[in-house]
Amino acid sequence: MLTRRRWIAASTGSLLLSALGGARGEESSAADGTSDEVLIALPGKKPLIKRTFRPPNFETPLADLRRTFTANDAFFVRYHLAVIPEIDARTWRLRVGGPSAAQPLELSLADLQHRFERVTLPAINQCSGNRRGLFVPRVPGVQWKNGAMGHATWSGVRLRDVLRKCNLQPNALEVVLDGADGALLPQTPDFQKSLPIDRALDENTLIAFEMNGRPLPHFNGAPARLIVPGWTATYWVKHLTDIRVQAQPFDGFWMKGAYRIPTGAFPGTRFTSQETTETTPITEILVNSLVTAPSPDARLAHNRPAQLSGWAWDGGTGISAVDVSVDGGLNWRAAALDKDIGRFAWRGFRFPLDTSRPGPLAVAVRATSRGGEQQPEKLTVNPAGYHNNKILSLSLEVA
Repeated sequence: MLTRRRWIAASTGSLLLSALGGARGEESSAADGTSDEVLIALPGKKPLIKRTFRPPNFETPLADLRRTFTANDAFFVRYHLAVIPEIDARTWRLRVGGPSAAQPLELSLADLQHRFERVTLPAINQCSGNRRGLFVPRVPGVQWKNGAMGHATWSGVRLRDVLRKCNLQPNALEVVLDGADGALLPQTPDFQKSLPIDRALDENTLIAFEMNGRPLPHFNGAPARLIVPGWTATYWVKHLTDIRVQAQPFDGFWMKGAYRIPTGAFPGTRFTSQETTETTPITEILVNSLVTAPSPDARLAHNRPAQLSGWAWDGGTGISAVDVSVDGGLNWRAAALDKDIGRFAWRGFRFPLDTSRPGPLAVAVRATSRGGEQQPEKLTVNPAGYHNNKILSLSLEVA
């Protein structure tokens, strides 16, 4: 277990990670125009951008988001609680039951791997607060920029197949999920989340034990985690240990007090059993895009071929178009889209840049989903800094 003693705090401005069970303790500056960011390697990870130390919150650098599938050792790390378990997969057990499940189960990893149909799908795992650090005015919380997200293939079993083995009762309303991570202080609320029963029974909601064809990394939820494609990562519970089906709305802190947005402020599926007139739980990822090349503030060689490229995604309808402006949004042209590899996957786009004349390029990118949603021009300000999906802009220079 990753306990308090195993975290070595900052000392005279230096972050020492040599006690982190094999961490290389590397400090360096991020590339791609983020030289003010500190990169540190956790065990099993390459150097990532440190946002907080305890609990560990580390962001994927832009250079590592250029691949179709984000490498396991570069995938972002997000925790709310500071005690991260090191679990022996051979002895790990998943308990499934609750008041609305007539036949409780206890499953081993081998049970999941061999007793149920195996499913693999590509999906984006995106923190609800991705790009919170780009909000103006500033809002509290982890100051993520663009890298609190990643794209991977996830392999496991359907949650609904497991739940149906429990003989679900007709009154089932929500499915409550708990993981093995814990808090340093007893008064800190355990991180538990719930799903509405229809989303829990969706064919794409998985209990995953593999990521990009490999066992889940320690810092990404080993030995098994929940995958809720199209919904933000707050529901993707790591180190899963307990699944409980119940007939009442779950009243835990991380549902009632956190991860909530103003009711009616954003599009997306409603979580009606948890909704109030003032706030509602965040659910679906909104349509968005990211330029991965060139890097922000890059200098492009005069009269040399140059191309803008990146990714666009949404909560599951798919991307229908990406438009690019090189004059600050006055005029727009369509970018070429790469092959669609799945409704929950991101989709690549490419756009040639004119370098025939020296000077600045005020680039803007907007994505449109098949559901008709388009990236907005302005942020919808909310207290927690969620859903930053406004039209992306960056400055380039031809010289």
